[in-house]
Amino acid sequence: MEQQANRSIGCTVKQCVHHCQSQNYCTLSQINVGTHETNPTKVECTDCNSFAPKM
Repeated sequence: MEQQANRSIGCTVKQCVHHCQSQNYCTLSQINVGTHETNPTKVECTDCNSFAPKM
């Protein structure tokens, strides 16, 4: 059964288990955004910490 798209969280990462496969949205009610940098200054410095790869 496909999970419900959360239209407040857009997502195009189809390799994530939380991606709504029929639409470019996340299915989680909220996500956690983090960084892998000490002093993030660019978009590339941020990460979706809620990402979980499909198995």
